[in-house]
Amino acid sequence: MSEAVAQPLAGRLALVTGASRGIGAEIAFALGQAGAHVILVARTPGALEEVEQRIHDAGGSATIAPLDLIDGESIGRLATAIAERWKALDILVLNAAALGELASVPAIDTKAFARVLTLNISAQQALIAAFDPLLRASADARVVALTSSVARAPRPYWGAYGATKAALENLVLSYGEEVKAISAIRTHIVDPGATRTAMRAKAFPGEDPASLKGPETVGAAVRDLVLGDVPTGYFVRVERD
Repeated sequence: MSEAVAQPLAGRLALVTGASRGIGAEIAFALGQAGAHVILVARTPGALEEVEQRIHDAGGSATIAPLDLIDGESIGRLATAIAERWKALDILVLNAAALGELASVPAIDTKAFARVLTLNISAQQALIAAFDPLLRASADARVVALTSSVARAPRPYWGAYGATKAALENLVLSYGEEVKAISAIRTHIVDPGATRTAMRAKAFPGEDPASLKGPETVGAAVRDLVLGDVPTGYFVRVERD
């Protein structure tokens, strides 16, 4: 039996994308354990149900929302459904992303790149647009975007993914500047660093997973970030414990 923990986020509503596994699942769990009601968004219902159960077992609550963020219309429908049930969204975690192909810039496949751009950038803008009214209705809203070190330190063969993360940072930080004087919305960027995830294993197949920190470390860092009194535009790089 897990020990009871304080719930400083009680009464708050959070939405986490890519919440079915890895970093997204651990962020959702950390927020739920801290008392937030978490809306779990990803494509796989079964995996979302497992995360939902973990949150319930820890004394929290969650709602699953299976959908593919590539389908832009589904984002609008989700926002409408949430607005019918809740008055405000307090935490929006933009975690879902695709790695795509690691290739030199001239060799990037146009169709594959378009799909990565759609998920990593266009869907993120659609999420912000759809949930902007609910975020503005919060007394203390946070938008947290997960990035990568390659957004700020370009690496060979990572140009496609790195470009999307650099664009995501600019998009989210620009939004923060637009609303900081007229709302209680604050935007934050989190670089999880080297973390034991399926995406990391795909990118670095020869790496020893035991040498990496677990995604729960990132989940705890995001929880602490939204609990902290930090300014909009705040950047966090998560280091190993």
